[in-house]
Amino acid sequence: MSEKQLIEHCAPTLAGIKTGNLFSIKNDGKTEVIFEIRKLNRMLRDKGLRVVPLKKAEKYILIYVYRPSYLKRDLNNPKAINILTTKGYKADNPEYLIAQLVKRLVNDSSFPHEIGLFLGYPPSDVEGFMKNPFKGVKCCGCWKAYSEPEKAEKIFKKYDRCTQIYRALNKRGKSLEQLAVNTLTYTA
Repeated sequence: MSEKQLIEHCAPTLAGIKTGNLFSIKNDGKTEVIFEIRKLNRMLRDKGLRVVPLKKAEKYILIYVYRPSYLKRDLNNPKAINILTTKGYKADNPEYLIAQLVKRLVNDSSFPHEIGLFLGYPPSDVEGFMKNPFKGVKCCGCWKAYSEPEKAEKIFKKYDRCTQIYRALNKRGKSLEQLAVNTLTYTA
């Protein structure tokens, strides 16, 4: 997994303006993905970021890059809690909820659409998609928005612009570690 892949697929999360991103890498059976993920986590943990493999399939590995503090905030939303509870998730610890998500990705034949909550998508839009992915869509970007289309459009543009900027900065020599914003707050 290259720095370019992470920047291309996760720039908004690296920049601290999004909770998480997903992307897949080819599973060639040769790449030491776990070693690479450990290395990335050592590099990025002090910036408030985590990298987790969510699913290893025959041809691909699904990677989740996220900010634990943002995820905790997002999953504390009453509507998000209701969606997760309805889907059978238990507990409020984000790491445990991720473990349950991994189980669903591995064991269920259908894709768990509540994953949008783990990416920072508005709970009302996640709920709208889960009810009917084709009905009531007001706009589309990195997710389908069923409510607040003007707000969603602004966010889509913000994420796209962030990716363009990060791509250009990386091309000019800025490393992944330099581009990852530190969002950890320290209290004395």
